Amino acid sequence: MNTKQKTNYLVTGGLIAALYAVATYISAAIGLAYGGVQFRFSEALTLLPTFTPAAIPGLIIGCFLGNLGSPFGMVDVLLGTFATAFAAVCSYCTRKITFKGLPLISMFFPVIFNAVIVGTEVAWFLPEGFSAIGFLICAAEVAVGELVVCYGLGIPLFFVLKKSKFALFK
Repeated sequence: MNTKQKTNYLVTGGLIAALYAVATYISAAIGLAYGGVQFRFSEALTLLPTFTPAAIPGLIIGCFLGNLGSPFGMVDVLLGTFATAFAAVCSYCTRKITFKGLPLISMFFPVIFNAVIVGTEVAWFLPEGFSAIGFLICAAEVAVGELVVCYGLGIPLFFVLKKSKFALFK
């Protein structure tokens, strides 16, 4: 990787991190970023590893920064960031598996990892304490929010970026 490529990688990752953090805080401002049912606008960006590997550190850093505002504190900062890291790597690894040109499998990893990891985290903080039923409910709630955002916002974003002349995503 030459200097220009390294710079491009760093700038792209930094831009994605900033966008993810800002979009998370916008979602938080209207009560949609933290808790059982989450509709983080930033989660639409989890499709970016299908375009560039620079999205992996960008999403990880952005999630870390976005979760600093979580009412669950450092638990969410760490676990939410791990969920995003696992999802980003898996999304990148499966980016070439497409259905009618869409990386639908890649877009599903944020749903799975957040449902399990963040669902466990939210269930842990339930007033009645952690239980299997509580976990299943929390995981389902997180999964629904992720599905809506990753596919409802992610698919249109995918097509916009695919048609874009923006060199960072080619």
